Amino acid sequence: MIRHKLMRAVAFLLVLLGTSAFALPPATQSNKLPSDSIYQLNLHLVDQGGKAFELRSLRGEPVFIAMFYASCKYTCPLIIEEIKRTVQALDEADRNRVRVLLVSFDPARDTPAALTAVSVEHHVNLAHWTLARTDPTGVRKLAAILGVQYRAMTNGDFNHSTMITLLDQEGRIAAKSDKTSALDSELIAAVGRTLAGQNP
Repeated sequence: MIRHKLMRAVAFLLVLLGTSAFALPPATQSNKLPSDSIYQLNLHLVDQGGKAFELRSLRGEPVFIAMFYASCKYTCPLIIEEIKRTVQALDEADRNRVRVLLVSFDPARDTPAALTAVSVEHHVNLAHWTLARTDPTGVRKLAAILGVQYRAMTNGDFNHSTMITLLDQEGRIAAKSDKTSALDSELIAAVGRTLAGQNP
């Protein structure tokens, strides 16, 4: 029941934020996304290698998605390490089928070089992980859809929540967790359900 309510809330938020901002290009209209897919968001991103891509390009695989910023020394490293532990807890076959996307709160400073430095510092596998930036409008829209609360501080830091979200292959929210100190067994179980094709 809670998940169904969450899906309805996401669909409503997508509409509320403006249908023109989420219109799919004509080439994808023949294979429409579910109404509660966050891939309805027409979000343009640039990864740690400077390559531009669309959020919806991740369609087809389960994705852990979270928000962070490169200069964070406290909360963000905890988020990254928690995702690493969660992925490591999966069976090897499942591990290789899951993607991770980290999107920066701080596009002004988080250049591809800064994002690459984070990937090196945390030893993430860029075959499965992507660190990315978008514009400030995209940051606000993505945070709203994911339920991530954040606020820019005067010293350049960001005060933000620690939400980790699992998206299914169609970009629907399958599970969420704000734990950063211990593995969330429900999040791990949700990966298995998602890979088995069970809808959220």
